[in-house]
Amino acid sequence: MNRIPSAEDLLRELAPQVLGAIIRRFGDFDSSEDAVQEALLAAALHWPEEGVPDNPRGWLIQAAARRMTDRFRSEQARRHREDLAAAQEPPTAEVTDHDDTLILLFLCCHPALTPASAIALTLRAVGGLTTAEIANAFLVPEKTMAQRISRAKQRIKGAECHWRMPTGAEWARRLRSVLHVLYLIFNEGYASSIGHDLHRSDLSDEAIRLTRAMHEELPDDGEVAGLLALMLLTDARRRARTGSGGELIPLAEQDRTLWDQKLIAEGVALAVEAMPQGSVGEYRLQAAIAAVHDEAARAEDTDWPQILTLYGLLERVSGNPMVTLNRAIAAAMVHGPATGLALLETLDERLAGHYRLDAVRAHLLEEAGDADAAVAHYRAAANRTTSIPEQHYLATRAARLGTRTEVSVKPYDLPDTR
Repeated sequence: MNRIPSAEDLLRELAPQVLGAIIRRFGDFDSSEDAVQEALLAAALHWPEEGVPDNPRGWLIQAAARRMTDRFRSEQARRHREDLAAAQEPPTAEVTDHDDTLILLFLCCHPALTPASAIALTLRAVGGLTTAEIANAFLVPEKTMAQRISRAKQRIKGAECHWRMPTGAEWARRLRSVLHVLYLIFNEGYASSIGHDLHRSDLSDEAIRLTRAMHEELPDDGEVAGLLALMLLTDARRRARTGSGGELIPLAEQDRTLWDQKLIAEGVALAVEAMPQGSVGEYRLQAAIAAVHDEAARAEDTDWPQILTLYGLLERVSGNPMVTLNRAIAAAMVHGPATGLALLETLDERLAGHYRLDAVRAHLLEEAGDADAAVAHYRAAANRTTSIPEQHYLATRAARLGTRTEVSVKPYDLPDTR
């Protein structure tokens, strides 16, 4: 039975739609966001007692618009705006039929912003997370995050962005920015780069929610569908990635009965449906790789030759060194560790000092029987990562290696190819 959404769930879903409508009419990001927050607070106070109105979205837009109008009227130095503000008060029927969430998402992911600023602004304006929640996710002071978000808004204002969907040649570039930001949010939630927790499920869940909304608006875009498929297929393994104490469990050792088969089925269906839609891009290829992993009942059943082929295609499409790193793992599984180690040598400059390069090299050296070199790289990787679960995993592998008489590769769980 489907769960009936609570008032809190409804407000979370409607918040970006209302914010988009207000920004479109009044143009001021900061003031619009404040007005929407006041409207959401009023709804949270009144709806539980009075009941949810028949048109909750219209109710919120009208409440926020009235607050914007009041603010204009209270500024004595700007009295000339009173007539304009009153004229802009949105009629319920006209506004509530139009969802501005997608435009808001494109605005928050504007190319003028750095990825870090775009992530923060997207989580704040579209995701509905508080500044404190976003700061906590990235382990920075709330004041620092507030300044980052404020600077992002000012940069958008300075770029004189128009409240519309991008058109023409601008469309592909802007869509790529949006998908990249959603991808980064998901990866940070699925494999947190800092702190004691391997997962930040609030971030990965939010990325999936926003990507679902993108897919609903753009059902014929293969890369949007591919990104959603990738997220679902990767997130399906979440419960199996950690032990009872929060320790990291690599892909080959996971209890696959814990994988979410419903998410896998949905992700595979999306990936298959998306493949014929235009030229195949990086997200569809990553989704295909994730699908091959998820469809293997046992680790030894994994079709590594197919994965190696897909990584070869992805490498040509993206040119991303992390893709080459993952291709080295697949090559080692198909052709042996010497082939994988040879591929890693091509990354020594491009990924110099990156802990993932040391981690993968340690695994392949371990399989090749070079225990001393493997231990050195495990330790180097442990010292370089800022993720506590990964530090423990890598340090433990180094400590145990000296006592083992037989070694075999255990592919490191590297779901992202940033």
